[in-house]
Amino acid sequence: MNDDDLSRILKAAGDTTRRQILTLLVQEGALRVTALAAHFDMSLNSVSKHIKVLEEAGLVTRRTLGREHFIAAELEPLKLTENWFAQLKSIWELRLAALENLLVSKDERDE
Repeated sequence: MNDDDLSRILKAAGDTTRRQILTLLVQEGALRVTALAAHFDMSLNSVSKHIKVLEEAGLVTRRTLGREHFIAAELEPLKLTENWFAQLKSIWELRLAALENLLVSKDERDE
């Protein structure tokens, strides 16, 4: 995965409806598209467009059985966002530790 993948994942997860779809899929397991759509006050076509964005980001998979389409959450791509946030956290921890050291040394000089 690369920066484009991370951008697609963050864009897909940046929408409230798509986050709600992911939450439903994690809580309930794979669902038919029509069952997912029943949870939202929008057309089946609109829900399908949200699902398509999630598919393109790799956050859901589609399995077709006859005429029914089942959508399931795919959480593996979220590890990319976890890693990115962990990198940001470690940078801030280093910066805060450096600031703390600076303040401690300033206090020691002032005494």
